[in-house]
Amino acid sequence: MRITELLDKRSISLTAAPASKSEALDMAVDLMAAGGKIRDKEAYRKEVYLREEESTTGVGGGIAIPHGKCDAVAKPGLAAMVIKDGVDFDSLDGEPVNLIFLIAAPNTKDNIHLDVLSKLSILLMDEQFSENLKKASTPEEFLRIIDEADEEKPDVDEQLAAQTESEPQEKACRILAVTSCPTGIAHTYMAAEGIEKAAKKAGCFVKVETRGSGGAKNVLTEEEIAEADCIIVAADAEVPMDRFHGKRLIECPVSDGIGKADQLVERAMHGDVPIYKSGNPNAGKSQKSSGGGAHKVYTQLMNGVSHMLPFVVGGGILIALAFLIDGLSIDINSLSDEMRANFGTITPVAAALKGIGDTAFGFMLPVLAGFIAMSIGDRPALAVGFVGGMLASQGKSGFLGALLAGFVAGYLILLLRKVFAKLPQSIEKIAPVLLYPLFGILIMGLLMNYVIEPPVGALNTALNTGLTNMSGSSKILLGIIVAGMMSIDMGGPFNKAAYVFGTASIAAGNYDIMAAVMIGGMVPPCAIALATLLFKKKFTKEERESGPVNFIMGLAFITEGAIPFAASDPIHVLPSCIIGAAVSGALSMAFGCTLMAPHGGIFVFPVVDHALMYLVSLVIGTIVGAVLLGILKKRVEE
Repeated sequence: MRITELLDKRSISLTAAPASKSEALDMAVDLMAAGGKIRDKEAYRKEVYLREEESTTGVGGGIAIPHGKCDAVAKPGLAAMVIKDGVDFDSLDGEPVNLIFLIAAPNTKDNIHLDVLSKLSILLMDEQFSENLKKASTPEEFLRIIDEADEEKPDVDEQLAAQTESEPQEKACRILAVTSCPTGIAHTYMAAEGIEKAAKKAGCFVKVETRGSGGAKNVLTEEEIAEADCIIVAADAEVPMDRFHGKRLIECPVSDGIGKADQLVERAMHGDVPIYKSGNPNAGKSQKSSGGGAHKVYTQLMNGVSHMLPFVVGGGILIALAFLIDGLSIDINSLSDEMRANFGTITPVAAALKGIGDTAFGFMLPVLAGFIAMSIGDRPALAVGFVGGMLASQGKSGFLGALLAGFVAGYLILLLRKVFAKLPQSIEKIAPVLLYPLFGILIMGLLMNYVIEPPVGALNTALNTGLTNMSGSSKILLGIIVAGMMSIDMGGPFNKAAYVFGTASIAAGNYDIMAAVMIGGMVPPCAIALATLLFKKKFTKEERESGPVNFIMGLAFITEGAIPFAASDPIHVLPSCIIGAAVSGALSMAFGCTLMAPHGGIFVFPVVDHALMYLVSLVIGTIVGAVLLGILKKRVEE
């Protein structure tokens, strides 16, 4: 297949003059639709914009290659625009864009078009080729320039392989590279070309492995890795890293392979590169590209959060369904206090769903701690983290204890690795399967039981005592405190202290405190769900997709639905949720709302005194929390 087979004359504009990036994208999408390549223009436009939110497709040198891959694409295609006066496109080099190629890729198993698109990406890195396209006076001339260049240029991966074979083996510096981007269409191959050119210019041997949509090509061999002086991993997608253990390695975004290839090669040649250790996936990242220690901690944290999320979502929805079934099947006013405490497990179907949901929730904290630990200390740290997380869930430290356990477990394994490195080689080999789990789990258990849990337990007791002594003071202030506490750690000691105080107040016949407690626990997930809809650029793609599920969890009084968001950005998320919850708690007290059930969320609103004002309190707190999230959170760069 040739490049011109994907490009229709109707999809070429040589006189475009958009005033902004969004206008340029809209014009390009219209050109693509004119060529008959897409079946749903709006769905395709949405995919193009989503891809642009992940990172700019303005690759520098006056060129942009936006793209969308989705079911809305009927067949692979290209649209091209020449913008004589340029347009601001947030390009990597900050320069205006004069040439745009929009790519449409279908979700099919046949990826032959990807080879064609990758070849176009490489051609565009030739300044003379790009200049010729900008000077074309007719669509026919534009197509002819592409066709002639296509005739001379071999397949990208064949080209990279051929260049590797022709490289003399006595080069002073041997550089290997891996390039990959989330879609694997353009950036992967442009970074490969950029690194290959920079290395060749510097007189280095180079081989580049590309990991595009069509899979890994030009794969690095064990022998090549062993002989390499330095390895460059320019990737925004997952790359197998264990094979590079013990080698000097630079890890950076794929965009650096396009715009900063010369600097990467220079660093590789000068040897100013750390040694990569497979037990620490972030060891090879340069401080400049990774954001330093803070980014490293964030990456480790997100590894735990992403693995924990399915347990929170699946278990939370099942628990919500259990409350719904009991709420529709039973008149809660006719239940005794003891039966109300079992709301959600009264009918057989509800009991079954609640049991399954609770089981899923039981894995939440161990999984969080386990995968945080694994991101730091590799596989040996997984079991140690799991044990720490389970001890946290069984004790009083909860979510915060599991977070701490994950990091402690990871760095504990790194410490043990250094200790056991001094052992004879025959014994060192059994360390991952015997010594790491044995000593790691033992030390982790001792730390949790005797270092972490005691102070957290004391804190929990002090909080309960303080709340009890405060019960006679201002109810509005009390509502602010207990509702805000429900959002501080979402299942941890503060949350549990407020909840226990609320349930204890029911037995004493004081139902307004429980109302404030429950609404304080409902606001964080609801506020986050609303924020993901209103402020999409402040959340990652994964967060936007899972965010609306928090409406269900929040309405069912499952505060834990907010944990993945709070864990990924606690500095901005927690204050927003705490303030929103506190506002709702204050309003609940001010309106005189009371609640006799210790759980149930919106499904027990029929037994709330002043239910309408209780709902108003929830809505106001949710809006306050969501708006604060939109203000405080930074725009995300995926």
